[in-house]
Amino acid sequence: MQADIVPLVIGAMIFLASLISLRFGVSVAIVEILLGTMAGNFGLGVQEWMLYLAGFGGIILTFLAGAEIDTILMKEKFKASMLIGTFSFLVPFLATALYAYYVAGWSYRASLIAGTALSTTSLAVVYSVLVETGLTSTEIGKLLMAATFVTDMGTALALSVLFVKPTLYTLVFIAVSAAVIFLVDKFSLYILRNPRLANKVIEPEIKYFFLILLVFIYFAKLGEGHAVLPAFVLGLLMSKHFREHRKTKVVRDRMRTVAYAIVTPVFFIVGGMKISVAVIYSSLGLFAALFAVKIAGKFVGVYFLAKKYIPNGSMYSTLLMSTGLTFGTISSVFGLTSGYIDQVQYSVLVGVVVASAVIPTFIAQKWFMPLHSEDIVETNGNGEVTTK
Repeated sequence: MQADIVPLVIGAMIFLASLISLRFGVSVAIVEILLGTMAGNFGLGVQEWMLYLAGFGGIILTFLAGAEIDTILMKEKFKASMLIGTFSFLVPFLATALYAYYVAGWSYRASLIAGTALSTTSLAVVYSVLVETGLTSTEIGKLLMAATFVTDMGTALALSVLFVKPTLYTLVFIAVSAAVIFLVDKFSLYILRNPRLANKVIEPEIKYFFLILLVFIYFAKLGEGHAVLPAFVLGLLMSKHFREHRKTKVVRDRMRTVAYAIVTPVFFIVGGMKISVAVIYSSLGLFAALFAVKIAGKFVGVYFLAKKYIPNGSMYSTLLMSTGLTFGTISSVFGLTSGYIDQVQYSVLVGVVVASAVIPTFIAQKWFMPLHSEDIVETNGNGEVTTK
């Protein structure tokens, strides 16, 4: 029996990415994407276990992102998050779809796929960067995650309304998700605060949340939907428990550690492996144009609103809101498998999506980090704003 070297290579890339990230002060997510791109274009194939683990990693990141949001602050900043998130989706969607249809000469449905794929903001990338930079507990970080969720909600609705044909299984997915979210939110404290389960090496609380997320994934596949939205909503509802109780906060932190050790790195590496550099090079002009349209659309949709609501981090917020990965890739894959776009259009779109996850993030971290004390604002348990 021949030994499979792929898991060994993936493990080496995960460890190497951590070392490079620490050495150069760049987000580990960016490094993992770049290493994945190199590996994929040098012949390393994506295996089935990697695809499933990567999908699970994206769902875990989404759940953890929701769990970081301060719901009190979100209510206080509802108008800001709704406006930033809505225009972050709407402007790039319209700009990209119009460019693809009238300038690039794509078909009507292919143009809508392009608009949907490039309207996204990656909640996984935004959350990972905020965690690494210590901004998750700040007003900027919480507002960014709330606005990102609104953007991705717009993308998910666009994909569903424009393309997906609801079936009985779709209704089953929605009903099961709603029931699970209600029950988990209502009864989870009995598990999280049970002294018989707390501080055990076998981590039953983490396995409990992993099971819930696997339920979402199963019924999402059954209903031809995606588990991102219910996972985020569940995380959002659980955030109050994680914030109010020290023991439950420890569970969230341990879950984050487990995820960042192996699961989420596979998510970013696989995202990079899906890029064909050769195909992008053969369509370099189109790639550059679509990338410019996406970034310009995000700038117009986000920057001026961020200037009003996040004055000390407007450019940083705009750049992070320009990132794309999960929903952009999902939209592109859907377009390819449904026959709306061809292989070249798919590679270009995924290339733009991944490039938008790397380039704006790198620029934001290097030159626009809100480092000054007056830029970082925290909220206490009562939702009152305090300066850090």
